[in-house]
Amino acid sequence: MKKADEILFSLIVPVYNRRDEVADLLKSLEKQTDRGFEAILVEDGSTQLSLPDGKGPEGLRLKYYIKDNEGRSIARNHGIVRADGDYFVFVDSDCVLPPDYFRNLRKSLADHPADCFGGPDAAHESFTDTQKAINFAMTSFLTTGGIRGGKVSMEKFTPRTFNMGFSREVFEKCGGFREMFSEDIDMSTRIRMAGFTIMLYPEVFVYHKRRVDMKKFWKQVHVFGQSRITLELLYPGSMKLVHWLPAVFTIGAVLLVIGSFFWKWMLIPLLVYLLALWFAGMAATKSLKIATMGIGAALVQLTGYGTGFIKAYTSKIILGKGRDIAREIEIRKGKNEGL
Repeated sequence: MKKADEILFSLIVPVYNRRDEVADLLKSLEKQTDRGFEAILVEDGSTQLSLPDGKGPEGLRLKYYIKDNEGRSIARNHGIVRADGDYFVFVDSDCVLPPDYFRNLRKSLADHPADCFGGPDAAHESFTDTQKAINFAMTSFLTTGGIRGGKVSMEKFTPRTFNMGFSREVFEKCGGFREMFSEDIDMSTRIRMAGFTIMLYPEVFVYHKRRVDMKKFWKQVHVFGQSRITLELLYPGSMKLVHWLPAVFTIGAVLLVIGSFFWKWMLIPLLVYLLALWFAGMAATKSLKIATMGIGAALVQLTGYGTGFIKAYTSKIILGKGRDIAREIEIRKGKNEGL
């Protein structure tokens, strides 16, 4: 493995009008205790450039590219083919890295080698209460945290692009990201199918700001629910019973609420679940306010994902409108490979 001052890692970040967030990310990169990395920012058609003069902080190895808007996957691939590292690391522009991020990553790779890896996300103490509540909803085992794979979960660990990496060898064999929703799950699936190892590194975490309001959060998870159906069409049999849970919850909650008009005790199962969420939120956040807000965030998450799943399942599978989805994505992949 390369020395601590040589470029081992290439951190690649797609950016679209996120100047303030990029500023926070760069500040966290300046504080890294392991300097064996370069940072690559790819502005994907931004109208508000993160670095108007093209220059980053002094002492930070930074490559900065500006390109037309084509999507975050193509932006990541744009960075990959211009990277010098042996490993490509991906985070979102709304992430902040703790000072020992690359130090811990180097140690984890040495102790437990892997071709592809990922780590969890957490809420920084400086985040707003809404951001902390959303983070709880996205990471709790009582919501879809057990599906996403941020820790020991209900399915095989699947790295996500808010904190993910893989070796140059993986890229050379599997290619880059495809321009689609849930592109990280698609990428992880192709990596696993190619026989590469995938590892969770719990100590290699990021602070993830996520969406700043519930409306944007609902739209985001609604798309996640729809993309689960796309993944099933691409990889038949990949959808497990656990992926149905948000949709089952959504339908069940609606039926319980309707049933309560005829028999009030019908709400008891839903109330018990919400109480369990509150206790889990208290244990995770140590805050009465955030635990209470976390219930609302969890409901937004579950119903957003659930309705997206139901909508896409009905349209693409029951009505057969997803038959050509694989061909459409292959066309986008061809555009990707034209970099």
